[in-house]
Amino acid sequence: MKIGTLTFFCGKMGAGKSTEAKKIARDTNAVLLSEDEWLASIYPDKITSLNDYLKYSGLLKPQIKQLVESILATGTHVVMDFPANTQSQRAWFRTIISEINAPHQLIFIDAPDDLCLKQIQRRRIEQPERAATDTAEMFAQVTQYFSAPTADEGFNVTTINK
Repeated sequence: MKIGTLTFFCGKMGAGKSTEAKKIARDTNAVLLSEDEWLASIYPDKITSLNDYLKYSGLLKPQIKQLVESILATGTHVVMDFPANTQSQRAWFRTIISEINAPHQLIFIDAPDDLCLKQIQRRRIEQPERAATDTAEMFAQVTQYFSAPTADEGFNVTTINK
């Protein structure tokens, strides 16, 4: 049986991960799963801080992992707009890949801070519901934990330089 390919993303807040995820899902006829959409629908108005995000994201991940593994097992490709911005986040993706031996692609969007901040500001205008969390302060708080993928992590990485 053929296993679908898992595509996921690493990049600072505002780098363009969601935009790229939508494009790749459309181009590859893949199922697109967006963490922001899942969190907003299951936990509306609950996420106003980094700690809130960590709490609710952690509650969501076990069910998402099972769903993704089930979809991949059918041979269907999955694009996950869930961050792989830290080693621990990438370790979670590793469990999905390794448990069903799925092919994968980690897309690293390498964007400078000034571009990320401009894109965050534009997103605040286009999506007012994100105004509370899409701020320069949140960017600074989240970015301190960001780590680019390294070769020793063993992922198939494609880098997009912005």
